[in-house]
Amino acid sequence: MKQQFIISIGREYGSGGRVIAEQLAKTLGVKFYDKNIIEQIANEKSLNLDQLKKFDEKARNIWLSRSVDGHSNSPEDTIAQMQFDFLKEKAESGESFVVLGRCASYVLRDYDCLIKVFVTSDMHHKMERIASIEHLDPLKVEDLIIKNNKKRKTYHNYYSKEKWGDSRYYDLIISTSKVGIDGAFDVVSNYVKKVIDE
Repeated sequence: MKQQFIISIGREYGSGGRVIAEQLAKTLGVKFYDKNIIEQIANEKSLNLDQLKKFDEKARNIWLSRSVDGHSNSPEDTIAQMQFDFLKEKAESGESFVVLGRCASYVLRDYDCLIKVFVTSDMHHKMERIASIEHLDPLKVEDLIIKNNKKRKTYHNYYSKEKWGDSRYYDLIISTSKVGIDGAFDVVSNYVKKVIDE
């Protein structure tokens, strides 16, 4: 597995996509990028990390920002673009990595070594998982899941011309409802290894 590969993982909140992405990076011996991209950008550019985190993975607020000649004064746009540039630089350098979210399936679409995965689950399983992890009232969990997935979808669809979770834009979509997170990891891992070894 010496050739470059990049794995982008999109996921629904509560599906276990993060666990799969982290385990995949560990198993393949490559870096894992998610919100830690913001920390690296803050360090490299001497920027305030807390300020960057406030606008991470958020679509631009059209009421609080404007564009002039195609340039936006929106902090959301600026931070999103910094992350997209970061991912492109890593891809261009020949590095292999796993990236969670950040519109990576769209941002890195021109790289032949990109494998695009989306992880989903039915609401019942997502609710059970989040209620146990976050120790929340089950009645509040469904609203939290809907809210988080709406934010992810809004962000992705704002910065991408591809629809979040639409099967036409992914190489593999898997539900953790049927096989569990470990089973889904096995399927994704086998798929990725098959693609890499071809």
